[in-house]
Amino acid sequence: MSVIIKVLGLSASPRRGATEHSLAVALEELDKFNRIEYQMITLRKFNTYQCIHCDRCIREEEKYCLVNEDSELAELYEKFYQADGYLLASPVYQMNYTGQLACFFNLLRPAWNILKDDRAYFWDKVGAAIAVGGTRHGGQELTINAIHNFYHNYGITVVGGNFAYNGGTIWSRDNKKKGAAADTEGLKTIKAIADRLALALYSQQGGKEFFKEAYQKISSQVKELA
Repeated sequence: MSVIIKVLGLSASPRRGATEHSLAVALEELDKFNRIEYQMITLRKFNTYQCIHCDRCIREEEKYCLVNEDSELAELYEKFYQADGYLLASPVYQMNYTGQLACFFNLLRPAWNILKDDRAYFWDKVGAAIAVGGTRHGGQELTINAIHNFYHNYGITVVGGNFAYNGGTIWSRDNKKKGAAADTEGLKTIKAIADRLALALYSQQGGKEFFKEAYQKISSQVKELA
């Protein structure tokens, strides 16, 4: 396999600290894998306001929100579309991911302008999730499940972590980066999910390259299934 595999790491925390540190640890784990490149982006730097479902993006057939004039956010859309793998990390907010991540997910409505012509566009992509909670059992698993549901919605292949964990789970004790760094057991799950993501990407991308004709055939036929 000669292709370069791109992984987008996205931190959904509105502040610096435990979530960014945890995501950075996971992405650094990918350094041991050949042909995998990654980029870490923090959502707090963007104006991710809520989608108002105006459908202007659909009418004008654009791949990004036309109401939000933040050019950097449009670039983030493109990075999301072009990535082969995703590692999304969020702190736990009321047993779920943050409002910033919810807004980003909702602002992906313009993806329909890709999917209407290629329903299988996201099928060869792989996603994993990380959740950071202030308490040991503070909703990390529920937050990870919610992120997984987003992946399922787009047909993105979902990978879990080590035995008994469905993703990377960190207990920060509400002590930000220092707390996350001290959770040695949680860090094992973070590294495990990165390893699983890498191996799944090798399988997906290698299969896509090897069975190129089959992928193209399925992509052209799947439009009739939805």
